[in-house]
Amino acid sequence: MLDRLPALRWVKVGSLLMTREGPPLVRELVSRGLQVFLDLKWHDIPNTVAGAVLAARELGVHLVTVHASGGEAMMRAAAAAATPSLSVVGVTVLTSQPAAPGAVERLAQSALAAGLAGVVCSPREVAAVRALTPAAGLIVVPGIRRTQDARDDQERIAGPADAVSAGATHLVIGRPILDAAEPSAALEDFLSAMA
Repeated sequence: MLDRLPALRWVKVGSLLMTREGPPLVRELVSRGLQVFLDLKWHDIPNTVAGAVLAARELGVHLVTVHASGGEAMMRAAAAAATPSLSVVGVTVLTSQPAAPGAVERLAQSALAAGLAGVVCSPREVAAVRALTPAAGLIVVPGIRRTQDARDDQERIAGPADAVSAGATHLVIGRPILDAAEPSAALEDFLSAMA
């Protein structure tokens, strides 16, 4: 698939791919010059999460996730283990779940107060989160779908242009590209919409 997507600059490695292929795949992606987003959503004791961030740094990963609901001590430990080349972002509420009023904003504030580089939120909360986030803060947004794309298991979705105009810095787009008859054309369509 990578060979079919020459315009790709970032690759997300989630729990399924990491479990199947592990660190050798991450090293291969890094060796190809791709920036790796290791989306494992760590939620554990501070020492364990800090160790996981250090391990990701050693692999050459650029972006990792922790659950903001893991608490400020855990997030502070993760932030302390990061470097300028590795950012940690806090997952607020998964896009497959409904969000209680104010929950995303509350978790985003906690993540930012703990020193994380930014947060992960659905496209529907980007504007509210952008208002809380410093200008250099990252807002990573899954649940990106074009009108012709299946919703799959995503509850809170929006198009790429809407997410970018609301303040998203990184869009997570998987199945709409991977499942497309022409993945390269789908990627180009998303890139055009973001521009």
